Amino acid sequence: MSAPSTRSQIIEAADDLFYRQGFEHTSFAHIADVVGISRGNFYHHFKTKDEILDAVIGLRVARTEAMLTLWENQWAMPAERILSFIRILIANQTPIMAHGCPVGSLCSELSKLAHPALVPASELFTLFRVWLARQFEQAGRGADAGALAMHLLARSQGVAVLAQTFHDAAFVQSEVAQMEEWLDSVLPQPVTAEIPRV
Repeated sequence: MSAPSTRSQIIEAADDLFYRQGFEHTSFAHIADVVGISRGNFYHHFKTKDEILDAVIGLRVARTEAMLTLWENQWAMPAERILSFIRILIANQTPIMAHGCPVGSLCSELSKLAHPALVPASELFTLFRVWLARQFEQAGRGADAGALAMHLLARSQGVAVLAQTFHDAAFVQSEVAQMEEWLDSVLPQPVTAEIPRV
């Protein structure tokens, strides 16, 4: 397997730094130091920080699409796929408590900056919303599938914000359990009791 290109290393480093310290507080120098390249070499690949932001958003969209496809392939039932979304709060609990949700924190920061990249960044939320709505529709909740998707997306974001604020792992575990119970209550055929927790 070939080594990652300098460009891809820059994007990966920027993605991590934008998440951990924010877009506004990350400089070219920060990214160049992580990658271990000169400023001149850096500018060969990206002329502006906005260009890097566009590439980072593209990377996150691609990764989100791949994750949703994985869940589609991994689980036969829509309810199982929705559970994968809910349980991502547990799987990513440590970074969420430290830095929040990578999608929510980026969109919040870009909104405060009135940055034009908020529009493509919000596509990440749209991917989840549309995907969740499709799962609820396939599970038998066609009429209100979109509303259920938005409710679950909003609740998971609220949990992420409070997890970062209070650094309370027990709170995250409790909220995930409540979301699982809620899912059972809204689906025609509850299945969460049959699916092992990760």
